[in-house]
Amino acid sequence: MLMRLIIEKKDAFADGYEFPVTGAYEKLTGMVYGEIDPRRRLNKVIVDLANAPRNRRGRVEYSSNICILKPLDLLRGNGKIFFDAPNRGGKRILGFLNDAPEANDPTTLAHAGNGFLMRHGYAIVWCGWQGDLMPVKDWLTANVPIATDRGKPIVNFVRTEIVVDEEGVKSQPLSGDQRVKSYETASLDKSRAALTVRERSYSARIPVSPDDWEFASCKKDEQNRNEVFKESRTDLYLHSGFRPGHIYEFIYPAKNPLVLGLGFAIVRDLVSFLRYESKDHSHKPNPFGITRPPLLFSPRARRGGGIHSIPITHAYAWGRSQSGRYLRDFVYHDFNEDERGRKVFDAIAPHVAGGGRLFLNYEFARPVTSSQQHTNQLDPELFPHAYNVIQDAQTGRRDGILKRPKTDPLVFHTQTSTEYWQKRGCLAHSDGKGNDLKLPDNVRLYVIASAQHNSPFGSEPEKNDSQFLVNPLPAGDILRALMVALDEWASKGVAPPPSRYPTVRDRTLVAPSKNNDFPKIPGVNYAGLHNRQLFLDYGQDILRGKITEHPPKPIGRGAYKILVPKVDKDGNDVPGIRLPAIQVPIGTYTGWNLRPHGLAEGELAGLLGSFIPFAKTKAERRRTGDPRLAIEERYKDHNDYVQQVSRAARILVDQRFLLQEDAERIIAEGTKTSLFTDRIRSTRSTKQYK
Repeated sequence: MLMRLIIEKKDAFADGYEFPVTGAYEKLTGMVYGEIDPRRRLNKVIVDLANAPRNRRGRVEYSSNICILKPLDLLRGNGKIFFDAPNRGGKRILGFLNDAPEANDPTTLAHAGNGFLMRHGYAIVWCGWQGDLMPVKDWLTANVPIATDRGKPIVNFVRTEIVVDEEGVKSQPLSGDQRVKSYETASLDKSRAALTVRERSYSARIPVSPDDWEFASCKKDEQNRNEVFKESRTDLYLHSGFRPGHIYEFIYPAKNPLVLGLGFAIVRDLVSFLRYESKDHSHKPNPFGITRPPLLFSPRARRGGGIHSIPITHAYAWGRSQSGRYLRDFVYHDFNEDERGRKVFDAIAPHVAGGGRLFLNYEFARPVTSSQQHTNQLDPELFPHAYNVIQDAQTGRRDGILKRPKTDPLVFHTQTSTEYWQKRGCLAHSDGKGNDLKLPDNVRLYVIASAQHNSPFGSEPEKNDSQFLVNPLPAGDILRALMVALDEWASKGVAPPPSRYPTVRDRTLVAPSKNNDFPKIPGVNYAGLHNRQLFLDYGQDILRGKITEHPPKPIGRGAYKILVPKVDKDGNDVPGIRLPAIQVPIGTYTGWNLRPHGLAEGELAGLLGSFIPFAKTKAERRRTGDPRLAIEERYKDHNDYVQQVSRAARILVDQRFLLQEDAERIIAEGTKTSLFTDRIRSTRSTKQYK
């Protein structure tokens, strides 16, 4: 239950620019304070909530910072909220739907990007849900309590992985991530902890002697000259330093778990309040409320009052990667129903979440981590993966993300090629045994063919701690059209475009083997590497959110069957929504890239995709032995190339996968493209191993 919403600051957004139709926007920043009753059915699912401290009303308290962008005149807006679930404290929706530069304090006109969300009249809402983030200016964070065992510290073993990609690193936080608070060790007795190292996720663990490490930190002094060594209960120090690319696994007794599952209740309570309530419990008005003048001779007029209404008709949620998994878990744990039985979100749009949920509603949770082929592979991204209620391939248990028709939202699940290689994306629409699933009627699933996990607008191919140039395909072109379709579905009942994703039935969802159809491109060692999901035993209390097996034990040789999109003779994905850059290519675009020499060479390079350009001429292609046709063999001239791009863009517009404005921009960009000159230049970093 939200108790207080305090607006601390109001600022003009976009330098006061007047957007067409909706006019100027304002930015509100502040705090929300709430409390929930641990005895209520909807709240009991939160792990360790019963062990959290309570106020005099017997409730558990939380708080979070918030940010809202809304039309200055709400009546000029469209009456709809887009909640952007923060990714590790960061605002992401403006970068992906508005093609805006990344910013956690969006203020200027540049931060509005192309103005898509504002031109359509949306209010954008953010609030912190992740309670273990370090306090950093403008990050969206939550404040949640520590659970105790009747006032005494809760102690349990935890497992963390540490991978660095630079030389000379001697200490790291026990969380494995500088952005996140660490669970402090319950004991400085090193005999109770264990440190191992391995070069690759499937390599044998090599024990590191307790003499070679300490519970300590080693940081530069204020002048950045000398190293300062200091005993620490939240850091790991390695005398010889961490070897780049290697996986250090540390198991130790930790204490004081945060009740991180409260992050679900925070969002539920805030969005429900903004949709349905006129004022909070301290009588402060809803920032989306409008006070209308009363009728001249009404009782309210004689009292000098007005009519307070909430002009919000619909609420949607968008989340990317970690926060997309958050939205899937939010619905799975029944937080799309508020404490009065009302629906919170009419629709959710998890982007690049893959087939996983989130390591959040656990004791000693670590929601910052992401299971990948080389790092954190054993993190518990557990069944159910699909929206359907199905039988688990491992346990036989039946479950699914959507199982409450009264409050289940509409779902637009979007993903790229990367999610199939790194995030087990096939499990969102297959049963783990290699069979297709029929999606529920309220779900659409769209794959952006050959795109990578992070699809920044305006980037150019570049190398970034990877063997190949980084994939530059932007996802925003497709996402904007899909969000228009999502709104029409939720608010008007207009059926959206049919789902577009690979299937076993049409032979476009295939095994990621070495013998796949990927072309034998010179210098490219395609090995079919992908993030496996083994059948693992995390201990008998795993369904209660407690992990007791560290590391988790493999169950025989069992594993979920992971499948990936089929590729054409150029190495580009066949299934999914194919952008003009894939239909009329100048190179091969993949959802995977490989780590370079010295950084676990040959393993998958985080969430990066690749761009491998075609040869410009037939002679160049023959000289290098490239089986892919050269540019001059594909296109008669530049005009032929532009005509093909135009045709591809127009078809996508007709299919409602591209807006007319984006089609015109893509065609204009094609007109400016010089096919036979150097196209490769570096613009900005896309490093994303974490």
